[in-house]
Formats: sequence, C-alpha cells, structure tokens
Amino acid sequence: MKNQATSLALPRHSDGVNVCLAELIQYKNQTVRWLAPAHSIWSQLSGKHQSRHKGRGMDFAEVRPYQPGDDIRAIDWRVTARSGKTHTKLFTEEREQPVMLLVDLSTSMQFGSTLMLKSVQAAHFASLLSWLTVAEQDRIGAVIFTDQQITECKPRSRQQGALHVINALINAQTQQLSNLGQPSSQRFSDALKRLAHLCPKGSEIVIISDFYQLTENDRRRLSQLRQHNRIQFVHLSDPLEAGQTPYRGTAFVTDDQQSTWIDFSASKTRHGLSQLYDDQQQFLHAFCKRMAVPLHSISAAIPLLTQLGQLNGHSYTSFSEQLITGGAND
Repeated sequence: MKNQATSLALPRHSDGVNVCLAELIQYKNQTVRWLAPAHSIWSQLSGKHQSRHKGRGMDFAEVRPYQPGDDIRAIDWRVTARSGKTHTKLFTEEREQPVMLLVDLSTSMQFGSTLMLKSVQAAHFASLLSWLTVAEQDRIGAVIFTDQQITECKPRSRQQGALHVINALINAQTQQLSNLGQPSSQRFSDALKRLAHLCPKGSEIVIISDFYQLTENDRRRLSQLRQHNRIQFVHLSDPLEAGQTPYRGTAFVTDDQQSTWIDFSASKTRHGLSQLYDDQQQFLHAFCKRMAVPLHSISAAIPLLTQLGQLNGHSYTSFSEQLITGGAND
C-alpha cells in the first residue's frame, strides 16, 4: 500500500496520524490563493452575504404595497402614481454570516490506508475553511466530536476564531488516538444536538464526516437546522473502504466493536468491502437528495490542495465541479 503514496507527499509538518499547530496554521497562507475560488465555491463563505431579512440597504430587492410603519422615504412614487396605490421599495440588507463546522473525529475517522487518516484530512479541510472565513471577516465556530467528548467552539471573528478551532481539533485528535478501543459515549446525533444549541440563526453549516453514524433518525434534527441555516455535507473516504488496494496480504483490523483478520488477496473480500461502501454511499446520496443538502467528497489518499486542483498541475474536476456548483450528487 505504500507504493500508492510515492508520488503524493504529505503536507509539511504532517505525519498523517497526529495533528499539530504548524500543520494546520499553514493553511492561513492559502487564503490569498483561495479567496477568489471561495466566492464561486461557496458564495456564502464570502464576507458579505444576502440576508433573508429585508431592510434599508444598498441593494434594491422589490416593490410592494405600503404598510403602516414603512419608512415614507422608501415610497416608490412612480409605481404609486401608475397604480393609484402607495408602494414602497425594499432593499436587501448585507449581514455577517457565521460559519459553523461539525467535525467528526470518531473511531471510523481514524482510518487511512495510503496517505493519512480521514480524521487528519478532515482537520486540514476544517482549517482551510476556518482561515477563509476569518479572512472574509466572518465568525467561525465548530462542534468537534470524538467517541468520548464533544467540544464546542463558539463563533469568533479574526485570527482568534480560527486558532480556537485549530487548537480544539488538535486536542480532540490527540484524545481520540489515546482512547482508541474504549467504549463510545458520544454519537453523531449527540453532536447534532449540541450544534443546534450553539449555532446562530443564518449560519453556513459545514458537516465534515464519513457519515457512518448518520441515520434516518437524524433527519428531523437536520431539518430543524436547515430551516434557518444553509447546510453542506463533506464526505471523507479512503480507497480501502471501497476495496481498492494493491495489497494482497492478510491484515488485522479492529474498531471499538470488533476485531478480525481480513484477507485482501481474496477477490471476495475486496468485492464485499466494495459492496458495503456502495450501499453506504447510496444511502448518503439519497439522504442528501431528499433534504436538498449539497454533498461533496474528499479522499484521505490525496493531499487536500492537490484535490482542489491547485498543486502540481492536477485537476480533479469531479470535486471542483461539485464545489463550484454547490449542488448535491445525484
């Protein structure tokens, strides 16, 4: 399996398993490169956002019949004269929009067969989003969960906001690695509940996970969150989960529920893994489609910036197109 990584180097300061400050803070330098794509990737991540609330502002929105309490300075005299009834102009108000991350660092995310653990890649992406958010003068917050603990980072602005999230990611990853094999006391649904309490209305919510803990029971909570916020899913995966590996030996695999030997030389084994992965993907895609939640994908087998098409001339159009359109996979 090491041969797969020979042409793909780990990011600076990264060992693919642990997470350190130098490893995540380097994404701050990427904000200049990514500010322009950020407008087309997720326009809601840019500094000024269109509010759902109407009020006096710079951008004209619509004309409607005058109502008691409306500002008489906003009366549209042309429409009033033409219709014979008083009409007033409405304007779209520019407002700050907090960005809230939900980052899954549980046991299933502590897996990686090629370059890095899924949890490490999740921390990299969360760091990039954090720096982009504060660079556009928005507040960044997060809910980070492991098997034993859920960490809340209240939305903050400026550099302190990004550093708060980064330090929480580092601590959570360290804790999860030291507690591997211990019984789980926290679940994805628990993290969603905490997110609902912490998240300001009108937020951009980005959920970063492999979604193995996502169930139909989570639909109600997500629907409630979606009433006043915009939600996007970012799915983390590893090739081996889909049975994709050149390794043809036997390996001992364990998680918090069971341990077993897996023979990767058997095509039946690889096909079985592929089928399980496909089933999970079908559920996830259908779930997102029914909720109209955009779904994006990131691999733990390729450096993040390479996947985004910014290094070494690579262009990973499937990922980039998903982000540019902001649409869900069908």
